[in-house]
Amino acid sequence: MAQTATPAGARAPGVLATATGTAAWLVPFVVMLFFAWGFATVMIDTLIPKLKGLFALNYAQAMLSQFAFFIAYFVVSVPAGMLLSRIGYLRGIVAGLAVMALGCLLFSPAASAGVYWGFLAALFIMAAGVTTLQVAANPLIAILGSPDKSHFRLNLAQSFNSLGTFIGPFVGAAVILKSGVTPPDPKTTAPAVLEAYRISEAHAVQAPFLGIAVGLMALAVIFWLFRNNSAVPTAARNETGLASFKLMARPRLAFGVLAIFLYVGAEVSIGSLMVNYLLQPKILGQTAAVACHPVAFDLLRVFYPCLHTAQDAGKMVSFYWGAAMVGRLIGSGALFLRAPAGRLLSLCALGAGLLVATSAASTGWTAVAAIIAVGLFNSIMFPTIFTLAIEGMGPKTPQASSLLCMAIVGGAIVPLVTGAVADLTGLSVAFGVPIVCYGLIALYGQFSHSRQAAAAAPAMIAP
Repeated sequence: MAQTATPAGARAPGVLATATGTAAWLVPFVVMLFFAWGFATVMIDTLIPKLKGLFALNYAQAMLSQFAFFIAYFVVSVPAGMLLSRIGYLRGIVAGLAVMALGCLLFSPAASAGVYWGFLAALFIMAAGVTTLQVAANPLIAILGSPDKSHFRLNLAQSFNSLGTFIGPFVGAAVILKSGVTPPDPKTTAPAVLEAYRISEAHAVQAPFLGIAVGLMALAVIFWLFRNNSAVPTAARNETGLASFKLMARPRLAFGVLAIFLYVGAEVSIGSLMVNYLLQPKILGQTAAVACHPVAFDLLRVFYPCLHTAQDAGKMVSFYWGAAMVGRLIGSGALFLRAPAGRLLSLCALGAGLLVATSAASTGWTAVAAIIAVGLFNSIMFPTIFTLAIEGMGPKTPQASSLLCMAIVGGAIVPLVTGAVADLTGLSVAFGVPIVCYGLIALYGQFSHSRQAAAAAPAMIAP
């Protein structure tokens, strides 16, 4: 397949080209991608409690939804990097959008069949498209400008990703959770009636994903029209998928891959379990008297004095992701101008771990405020880890990107472990799993800071 055209006077294929001034128009469109996959991905947080009730699942079984979604990052990332090196950034983005839209469309037959595995298959295919987008868009936004501003640009793009994750739970709660998450008792309900209920309720799940599919196809058309623009940087050739793993010999990249695995796992575990966590009597369930008592957290209490329904709890998830949006807007500006990226990553990881521990040990609105504030500290972690890990990779940046995106499989493994712990010990104790993840991320931040202090990192883009 044809490689994206190389600009006149640019380097030969296989060398990462620097974006010229004429490519500035591409930035807003790439940012739209970050919003789109953020909106689509976070819908799973409201989908999980719905499917858990609909199919009478325990926490570990419900977390198979996240497993089906995030395992695609492990399976697809390296092939996506190979595809990107052959067809270029823009054609790779078009391919990712098309696959993602197909996954969203498959929610319709899954809903008609009313079977859990159908939703899992649709989630996997949808995630395969998201993975391809991330492999292309993360390095592309990082190189559309000067290397020293790559942290800033990726954090800015991630701010719009967070805008999507902020809006998504409101839409998901309004559409998916409007009829609650508690199905008829299978012990007292006729099998035919229960089956009809499942199919009816499953149809409520498909509507937002069909809408997402339409938006994704529109974006695919836009990027397809731009596919031959010569101002777009080119991606390096990748001979074999296994060759990418040789890059793991670089300690900073290898530790970065682990950090991405842990970060995504921790973030997804908290977001996935938040609805059920908030509905616990000791937090803000309708049986908890503390939920309606006057408290200091007036902003949250104005919106939700009590959580009477799963729909209310689903909307509260928006505040978690909204805090991440605010943090990324701050991080893309003042913070990175004042603090080294590695040091800032360590501080945020330690803050997130402390807040999770505070929430798990508290009740009522104290627990709510602490767990929502974790989003603020999560905000800069992914883009900071990503850009720290790919610094100095030069023409190998797409391959390094594919390894980092593959590490997003942490969103499949860590939530599954957290769910299993929750089944054994309860949700509060299960939050110890993300606490451990944040502790290890803090170590990576300090490791990167020490390496930068010892010697300046090689330039990511060749002069």
